Amino acid sequence: MNSKSNSTEKIGILLIGHGSSLPQSNDVIYKLSSMYKETSPYPVEMGFMNIEKPSIPTALNALAGKGVNKIIAAPIFLAHGLHTKEDIPYMLGLGEARKDAGYYNEKQEVIEFDGEIVYIEPIGADPRIVDVIKKRVKDSCGLD
Repeated sequence: MNSKSNSTEKIGILLIGHGSSLPQSNDVIYKLSSMYKETSPYPVEMGFMNIEKPSIPTALNALAGKGVNKIIAAPIFLAHGLHTKEDIPYMLGLGEARKDAGYYNEKQEVIEFDGEIVYIEPIGADPRIVDVIKKRVKDSCGLD
């Protein structure tokens, strides 16, 4: 993102989770969203692509209702896959629906946002994640 952004831009952040029928899986995404909101100078909404609510379009519309004209859409996924490459861009209004994705049979909520959407990369192979893994391994077996 450009640090010299236009002063008329009002930016919103959309954190995107997959969604699960297991509440504890969704709780992790909600907690990450809450932690992010505590430090963000921008309005933040959470949207799920499947199963859990709010949906991506609902979250986009909530940010639009807050008067933003630019949304940074951040997938909370480790790596690219069909969801991050095809499904989520479609749900953001940035691409076509995948023909073999059964959950597109339902009509998607209308997106009422006509500003700019910047869809960023998934988390990826970040060394900080390796640090978390190392800590978990160490804690699980009492290693120093």
